[in-house]
Amino acid sequence: MPEEFSERRRATAWPHAPDGRSAEHVEDDLGPGHPALRDTRLYRRVSGVDPHAREVSEKELAALGDPMATVFFQRNSFPMAVQEILDGLPSVADQPKVYLVSESGTIPPADAPHLRRDIRFALTYAVRGNEADLLISTGANSDPRTTFLQVAAWDEANQVFNYYMRITPAWVWTGNSWDALAAASRGSGCFDSHVNGSVVMKELKQPWINWQSQSAAIRLDADDPLRENPLYQRVIGAENLESTVRAQIDRWSRARLRAVTVGTTVENPDHLLRQLFTTTAVNLTSTAAQSAAVGRDGDDPLPLPMGFWLNNDALLDDLGIEVDATVPATTATLYADSLDTFGFRLEEKASGFSRPGDTFFAFVVPEAALEDNSVVRAMCEHGLISAKFAACALMVDFPNPVFSAHRARLMRYVPTEATAAEGLGDRIAERILAAAGQLTVYSPEAQFAANWSLPEATWREDFSRRITDYLAKVRQRITTREGFDDYVLLAESRRRQFKALKLHEFELTLPTTDIPATAPPLRMREDATVTDQP
Repeated sequence: MPEEFSERRRATAWPHAPDGRSAEHVEDDLGPGHPALRDTRLYRRVSGVDPHAREVSEKELAALGDPMATVFFQRNSFPMAVQEILDGLPSVADQPKVYLVSESGTIPPADAPHLRRDIRFALTYAVRGNEADLLISTGANSDPRTTFLQVAAWDEANQVFNYYMRITPAWVWTGNSWDALAAASRGSGCFDSHVNGSVVMKELKQPWINWQSQSAAIRLDADDPLRENPLYQRVIGAENLESTVRAQIDRWSRARLRAVTVGTTVENPDHLLRQLFTTTAVNLTSTAAQSAAVGRDGDDPLPLPMGFWLNNDALLDDLGIEVDATVPATTATLYADSLDTFGFRLEEKASGFSRPGDTFFAFVVPEAALEDNSVVRAMCEHGLISAKFAACALMVDFPNPVFSAHRARLMRYVPTEATAAEGLGDRIAERILAAAGQLTVYSPEAQFAANWSLPEATWREDFSRRITDYLAKVRQRITTREGFDDYVLLAESRRRQFKALKLHEFELTLPTTDIPATAPPLRMREDATVTDQP
């Protein structure tokens, strides 16, 4: 494979040199003048903390309790390819489970011979018990000894994920889940994608965008050598990976809450509450319809993903707000016309690929992240906040489930120091209410205060009526050209905000449009109209 098309690692898209070493690590992370990595060594390099890589001490190595450490590194074994890892693990029935992902995977290779394929394997392995404790990511369509190789390994003893990266000829420990939350390393290195310390599968729900699944297959030439790869022959659908990733995210959320609520205080309550009030990460969702199959003429309904309209996973599923409403649907004609109106196309500048139209599945948009909702659930289970408090916060600017500047403003009332765990939510509510009295009724503080004033016996029903009315207004506007065009512009506004995150790794993840990159960010109102976001 030509160097300019060399594969990139799954998280943060660091470029790799032909020998498999990350250019960033070699030229920057090791530090100026640092000697090259030596083989049969485990190094430590936490971005933002360590000025360069250094060998881990015997004490540090002994403290690691995950399978990569106990099966390999503590026994002076350093596998350089994914198959060597698998060969060294204890034999367990039905392991590993192998998955396949590529943003260009649904494009026939013959239609775009120069397109960057970037096909990756994701593997899970339950070394101990029934729950996966090794999650491996590696390139599928290049030399397994030189393509990227990364592992997230659950450390049962320390209740964290440890993150490792092979940088030939050694391995580097790049931090654990707590490093993702620490100020010095947050957003750096692997934690610009594992932003909250947990594992990542952006395309979590059906149709599992970009993954081989029951909804779509990754296309290969008949003579593609990948077909002969033993791992490829074990590939199963991403619908199976979804449940594993959900369980791993909840695993870390529960462990994290247990760790920070020891005794009567909670450490860094702002680290927890930012996952309620702000967007720390997103998942990607879409319609279940393949865009090419949506007819250009007709009034056939095209339901858009519910996560575009509100945080339905948290409000409806987790907090039990019952809403008797159908998913808003536009028409096939309006959707098809919008592709022309706004110049939708798939583009990858590196290979010069360009094709008119939308992504394989229609209307891909960011939605609230499972890892944020998981922490909110865990806070409710631990009694740090009540279900009502969580709902009152999420109902502030609820038509904007992601990137809500309005809702994020409430973070200023969250304490940043260790705080008594009992009644934490109530004390934050008191701070917000005190400020609301000095502000307009349109302020997020006043909106929260109005929500908080609802009777305990009826708040769910009151929120249910608001959500039902909002969705009814959406259903009225979405079948009009003006209304649907507004929602296309809103979707593109949110895509632009996602593209600013390191989670956006590949150009073909989202469509390109003629909507100017300088267009103002937009927000949805509760009356289902779209306006500029202050």
